[in-house]
Parts: sequence; C-alpha cells; structure tokens
Amino acid sequence: MGRVTVPFGVRGWIKVHTLTANPESLCDYPRWRVGRDGNWREVRVLDSRLQGSTLVAQLEGVADREAAAALRGSDIAVLRTELPVAEAGEFYWTDLIGLNVVSIENYEFGRVVRILQTGANDVLVVAGDQDKSAGSGETLIPFIADVIKQIDLAAGRIVVDWGEDY
Repeated sequence: MGRVTVPFGVRGWIKVHTLTANPESLCDYPRWRVGRDGNWREVRVLDSRLQGSTLVAQLEGVADREAAAALRGSDIAVLRTELPVAEAGEFYWTDLIGLNVVSIENYEFGRVVRILQTGANDVLVVAGDQDKSAGSGETLIPFIADVIKQIDLAAGRIVVDWGEDY
C-alpha cells in the first residue's frame, strides 16, 4: 500500500509514498505491516496525516530521525482481510499481478509482473514467456477502458485491445 521514503523531522516521523487511489486512506488502518523482502513486522501507527500531498506517520518504536531513516525503502502493507471488498469493476493491484494477458486476437503477451503509476493512468507491465508463444521482454499496456476489455480473475486472464507490435 506504500513505501517509506525519508524521515520527516527529528522525532521519528516518516514520509510515505502511497500506492493507493486516495493517499489518506492508509490513515484508516491503526496497524501496518512494515518490511522488506517478505520479512514483515506489525507496527502500531501512533499518528498519521497528509502534509500537503505527502502522507506522514509516526510509528510505535520509531522515536528519532535515525530510527526513521533505518526504515527507508521499507514496504507498508495491511492484511487483505482488513481491506474493503472491491466494488464491481474495481480490482486490487495484487489481484492483477500474475494474470495472463491476451489480445482480442488471441495473441499471448505474457503475465502481469507489476503495475506502474504514471499520473495520467496506470500501466500494466507484462513479461513475455520466452518458452511459449508469448513475446519476449516486457510490454507496457495502459490500464484504461479503451484497452482493457475483460478481467476474469477466476480464469486468471485479462483480455486487451492492444497490438502485439505496439
């Protein structure tokens, strides 16, 4: 849901780059999971708020600038069970990672490996499987209604109106 960027002040506050549609929504969770490379620890959020357009937070056990700096680059997550249920036609990014991407002409691009925020719209980063008919390398596909034609979580695939040579 976010990543610690830098310390904020001298009393242990951190700045957070949020990966949510509404940056302030991360303030709704009293406990965060903070970690790197799959090593998570639960931390109580003592205070959090938007400072301009940046989310800042004070975490339990992080009392000074050095402790805050040690968290730089750490990921921030909450348990899936704590998230609201996605509305019809809405998806959590984590649900899209790993889905097969196929064009309306049945060209197999590969699997979604990550999603980029570009400001204008999100972009699927799709890695081709060199051992199959999918292309090699990565394909960038805009996550917009004109391009994304169907998302079928049960079937594990996304159908797109996108040319293999774009």
